[in-house]
Order: sequence, then structure tokens, then C-alpha cells
Amino acid sequence: MLASGLGCGHSHLRYDYASEPDPRKQEYVIGPSDVLKISVWHNADLSVDTTVRPDGTITLPLIGDIRAAGRTSEQIRVELTQRLGAFIKDESAIATVAVTGINSYRFTVSGNVEHQGTFTSNHYVTVLEAITLAGGPNRFAAPEDTILTRTEGKRGRRRIPIDYPDLVNGTRPEEDLPLISGDTIYVP
Repeated sequence: MLASGLGCGHSHLRYDYASEPDPRKQEYVIGPSDVLKISVWHNADLSVDTTVRPDGTITLPLIGDIRAAGRTSEQIRVELTQRLGAFIKDESAIATVAVTGINSYRFTVSGNVEHQGTFTSNHYVTVLEAITLAGGPNRFAAPEDTILTRTEGKRGRRRIPIDYPDLVNGTRPEEDLPLISGDTIYVP
């Protein structure tokens, strides 16, 4: 009976990869260090380029501090328009909010890769792209046992198994998940 298990290859744990969120399908959630361009129609003095501070806030003329981190640009735009309405009585209190610099998107690749560390990107990165950014598995790696660790709100912390060789050769494309800021990939 023991012999029947030999030579069968790597047995991969079953995981529901489709249940993982895809941040590319939602509006971007702003974080500290992101750069915003805020324009107020017909009011150049109220229009600013600003960086979200480490405490998650931005400061705007007339209005003062507004919480930006953890919100979308649309949520910020709605609050700005409402608050500006107290100062601008005509219909020109129309604000737009654009994210012009994404600096808060960070993920870590550690373990047996060529260049482990924390990486940033101005666009969403998948597991395969992240490991490539880290130079790929080194000669000591067991990449078929790679783990993506993710901590997310109500779902808590979870360990998602990744079979890197199968991902590379295209037999497990469902494992090439887009990373969420704060994710950690560990290549044993």
C-alpha cells in the first residue's frame, strides 16, 4: 500500500480559487502615499494635487481634513461635493477625484527566491508576476509548495496553496490570483 503512493507526484490540496476576490473588477481603494488630483470646476484655487498622509487623510482648502484611505475616488468625490456646497452656492461645486499615483499597493515575496522583499507596483500584479519580480525560485526552492498568505476583513487570515511549476506551464491558471495589497508569497 505504501508503494502505491510513491511516484504519484505532488498531491495538491484543493482550494476554491474562484472564491478569492479580484481587485481588478472593483474601483481602486485608496491607501496611504497614493497621489490624488482633485479638481473643482471653475475654482482653480480649490483644485489640488495631494498625497494621502500615513494617517489616511488629505487636507483641502476650505474643507480641511478628509479621510481618503480605505475609500474609492467616487466616495471622496461625493463627500467633497457635499462639503463644498456649504461654501459655493451655485452649481459649480462639482469636484472630480483622480488617482494619479498608486504608491500604497505593496506585497511581499519571501523564502527561496532570488530577490526576496517587499515590492510595489502601479497596477495589480498576479502571483506569477510577483514571483518573476523576485527573480523566480532559486535552486534551493520547493516551488510546488508555494503559499500565498492573505489577511482580509471578515474572511480573516488564510493560506492559499500555489503550485508554481504547474502555474508556469499553464496547467493551473486559476492559481494565478491577482494580489491584494498586503499579500505575502512564500516559496519554501
